[in-house]
Amino acid sequence: MSGPYRECRTAEADVGMSFYLTDIDGTGGRLKKEPEDFVVREISDRPDAAPDGRFVIADVTSRNWETNRLVRMISRGIGISRERVGFAGTKDKRAVTTQLMSFECPMDSIGRVSLKDVEMSGMYTARRGVRIGDLIGNSFVIRVKECEAGGDAVPGILDAVSSAVAAAGGFPNYFGVQRFGAVRPITHKVGESIVRGDIEGAVRGYVSDLSALEGEEVSEARASLSESDDWGRLLKAMPDSLSFEKVMVEHIASHPGDWKGAVERLPKNLQMMFVHAYQSYLFNRMLSMRMGRGLPLNMPVVGDVVIPLDADRVPLHDNPIQTTEGNIDLVARQVRSGRAFVTVPLFGSESEASAGEMGEIERSVIDGEGISQEDFIVPGLPHCSSKGSRREALCPVSGLSHRVTDDGYEVSFSLTKGNYATCLMREYMKSEMDRY
Repeated sequence: MSGPYRECRTAEADVGMSFYLTDIDGTGGRLKKEPEDFVVREISDRPDAAPDGRFVIADVTSRNWETNRLVRMISRGIGISRERVGFAGTKDKRAVTTQLMSFECPMDSIGRVSLKDVEMSGMYTARRGVRIGDLIGNSFVIRVKECEAGGDAVPGILDAVSSAVAAAGGFPNYFGVQRFGAVRPITHKVGESIVRGDIEGAVRGYVSDLSALEGEEVSEARASLSESDDWGRLLKAMPDSLSFEKVMVEHIASHPGDWKGAVERLPKNLQMMFVHAYQSYLFNRMLSMRMGRGLPLNMPVVGDVVIPLDADRVPLHDNPIQTTEGNIDLVARQVRSGRAFVTVPLFGSESEASAGEMGEIERSVIDGEGISQEDFIVPGLPHCSSKGSRREALCPVSGLSHRVTDDGYEVSFSLTKGNYATCLMREYMKSEMDRY
């Protein structure tokens, strides 16, 4: 333990998640043994209904579907391009999720969609579609099974962690393992290659880097890709599960050496995800370094950049406030009352640094990586460029409750958008990374 925080000794530290808020032994266990163990429902910002609207709005409930693949298959069923399908955010694959989507098509075209474990409900028409970020938050019901802690210990652990999270006003707002790839955590490494201008390395890494957690067929396909440049021959041997990798390999097979073109063949949100994942990794490291120095997450120190909330409790990222000796008492009152949050940067081409000790932490991470703001402007790949932003150091929780079940326990809660349920669950579980 360093300062008031407990050190993380699992593989999560490899993606920058080096500490826990709570110094309490975890229950162990695993998430998502079945998709029904991880139930997510969006808290949506719905477009207004309009009888003459050209967009169909629907709640889409899916079981065990990755969002990009779901969008592709729905668009194919309707007979429209995937760009005419709108959604507010990506969701975990191994889960039961309900999310708002829009389809630019006639209402009767929706009936053409027939996909296993996908249901649409609440359909109406609107004049605008659903856009990325068009949500308020998500509610979760999560079951943990196969706990290592004895049954008598679990209730006490749940009570202690819930109390600690309530006292702190939330939990460390890390980007969770899903951001990097729970089975194959390389998304941030692909993003780093892009930022450093090594687009070929990014493509090769995405299609061929191995993971011990993938199946034999997939591992053999990736190994073949790493050992040969006969992309056309390799394409035929790739399993269908590697759908996005196949898109890239197909492009290189027909356009040798066009590495940027291979990236551009991917969905825009996936192109953005690569560099965003690298920014997320840097954020995690900065947040961990702050925790490692024993600095608070729920109270500002001189030099911190604080973001206020609007009336709907949405962070006003365009109105940052730097904490100084002169205003620290006022800023601290705002943070203490839950009307503002201490932030850590998502480093990009237009990032503004903190001052004081947090500024030292930020410079240490960026200098250690050997990167600059200009690196986040990626020539020829505009969707991979990023101006940067800020993210709250602490994630608040609402409606937190728990109950013990016959085979483990269940935790229910809601989070604002962009935050990770697994980063709350890791406080209870403290399991190995592949258990989330």
